[in-house]
Amino acid sequence: MIKTSEIAPDVYRFSVYVPEFNLQFNHFLIKDDEPMLYQTGMKQMFPVLLEAVSKILPPSQIRWIGFSHFEVDECGALNDWLQVAPNAKGVCSEAGAILNMGDYAIKPVHAMQNNSILKTGQYTYRFIRTPHLPHGWDAGIMYEETNRTLLCSDLFHQNGDVVDLTDKDVLGDYKNAIIEYEKGPLMGYTPYTNNTSKLLNSLAELKPKTLATMHGSSFNGDCHKALIDLNLVMKEIWGN
Repeated sequence: MIKTSEIAPDVYRFSVYVPEFNLQFNHFLIKDDEPMLYQTGMKQMFPVLLEAVSKILPPSQIRWIGFSHFEVDECGALNDWLQVAPNAKGVCSEAGAILNMGDYAIKPVHAMQNNSILKTGQYTYRFIRTPHLPHGWDAGIMYEETNRTLLCSDLFHQNGDVVDLTDKDVLGDYKNAIIEYEKGPLMGYTPYTNNTSKLLNSLAELKPKTLATMHGSSFNGDCHKALIDLNLVMKEIWGN
């Protein structure tokens, strides 16, 4: 089952809860002159996500398909979406374009430099390159500047079938999820590097109003503080 909600103006969250993983997989559609789908989902989720998107707008109208890094839940169904939205382009980091998309994507992607801008009509996206945050050499984060929505991928991961949007603290649930992963094959979720603190602080300085989280509740509380505190939790778990 898929659940749809509007978590910020024109930002639609499509959530699929998978009980076997006790985890939500969330995908975001931003309506505009040139609509953007952020996170394609896995190929096996494509039919249900396509149906849900169709209730908001014709999928053929999608013009941009963004994702943080090369991973099946981030961009596994990219080529499926490119076929139903023939005028769309994938959007990723320059590293992602060089390392992965030249071979994976069925058409050229729009490769973004750090701090470059993409306008889709009334909305403006800033791309922030974040190598190894949340993970992956090619990782980056997109920030919609008009409504101040940070499309933050795996940051603030929470397990469970949680609420769509909250202003309550999510870091406790994040810490519990990551500590649980450290006990099994998914250990090492996010490397803590010399740049982690700097990157999270720079995201905090954007002062987002909404954190669009890929796994778990999106957040519309004190996002600046949440990003600062996220660094402390990550450092506690993975820092040297």
